[in-house]
Amino acid sequence: MTLRSKFILFAVLVHVLLGVLAWHLLQQNKFLFLGMELLILCSVFVTAQLYSSFFKPLNLIRSGIESMKDKDFSTTFTAVGQKDLDDLVIVYNRMITQLRQERVAQAEKHFLLDKLIQASPAGIILLGFDNQVESLNPSAERFLGKRLPELQGKHVSQLPEVWAAPLKNLKTGNSVTFKIHGTWTYRCHRAHFLDRGFQHYFILIEELTEAILQNERQAYEKVIRVMSHEVNNTTGAINSILGSLQHYAPQLQPTDQADYEHVLQVAIDRNYNLSRFMAGFADVVRLPKPQKVLTDVHLLLQDLHRLLKPELEKRQIHFRYHLTNKPLLLPMDKNQMEQVLLNIFKNAMEAIDENGFIAVETTAAPPQIIISDNGTGIPAHVQPHLFTPFYTSKKTGQGIGLTMVRDILMNHGYTFSLGSGKEGLTQFTINLNSKV
Repeated sequence: MTLRSKFILFAVLVHVLLGVLAWHLLQQNKFLFLGMELLILCSVFVTAQLYSSFFKPLNLIRSGIESMKDKDFSTTFTAVGQKDLDDLVIVYNRMITQLRQERVAQAEKHFLLDKLIQASPAGIILLGFDNQVESLNPSAERFLGKRLPELQGKHVSQLPEVWAAPLKNLKTGNSVTFKIHGTWTYRCHRAHFLDRGFQHYFILIEELTEAILQNERQAYEKVIRVMSHEVNNTTGAINSILGSLQHYAPQLQPTDQADYEHVLQVAIDRNYNLSRFMAGFADVVRLPKPQKVLTDVHLLLQDLHRLLKPELEKRQIHFRYHLTNKPLLLPMDKNQMEQVLLNIFKNAMEAIDENGFIAVETTAAPPQIIISDNGTGIPAHVQPHLFTPFYTSKKTGQGIGLTMVRDILMNHGYTFSLGSGKEGLTQFTINLNSKV
């Protein structure tokens, strides 16, 4: 039974008793009866006033509770001239105003945090209680190469393989650094936060590639400049001396002249080859910024095919096209991209035995070039070092070809990968969606 019901029941009971008493007085003394009737009327009036005074604040409180249940923090009450009730109105209005301000501030902070997360260059993977993906920000989608609808609800171990391996066993509070495709370096840190009393986990992904490559580039640029300077000065002086020594050949015995000239020529050729060797390193250092113009990618690929056709036919290597129906026109530095594709084709040809093939595929959405070959493949121990400067698995290699490819593609803002593709083929993929 509510307080209101108890009060009404009590008031009715009291006034019924007063009515019964008045009935008895009516039979004894009419004047006392009239007095009793007046008393009952006054009691009813006072009871009504007390009822209003007692339960009006309760009605006010009930209205406020209903407003808060409906999450309406904009409703306030007006003072009615009763001190007790006005004090309650002031307290309620102050409380509801404070709640509204805190709610607005919380909503603004949440909105700002959401905007910062969406704009953050760091990837953020929000996880559920069972390590399933709940949310991704745009950077995480770009790093993973997958959209949120493709990964939502999936366990961390079901992320793309190169990500699942280092992340599935990552403990909260720990970090891990790893490379993808031998070039892209990432550091991932797992942490948690509290929301409404529950722990939520997330993985923060930082791309370290640019910083690492910048430091790496500064280091080998300095080394190459010093080496190039010393080698060129030395070879220049030696060639000058060797050229002078050639003038003494006629003074020798005829039987010794041929050997003398041959030895000098071998020394000159070796110096020339050494200069070319250093020039190859210097080209990596002096790589200019790309001058982008609208280029027909298909036409570029076909021109390179014609250039390599004699060598392909000589080694009986088949060249296959799988190009999009429409021309693929994109802004790029044509000369630099020609150097990139030529280097990739030559590497593929070197890896292929006779009667192999090279397949070139393009896609429009997203724009890509995919070059596959059925050569000897990439050994597992070589894969992490593919784009490392001066690293080579070839006996006569310099280790600068893929380094130049890497730098040109990154200067264009293209992402890329080199590894084993479908059916065991070696596959070089260039994503032509520029980030710069």
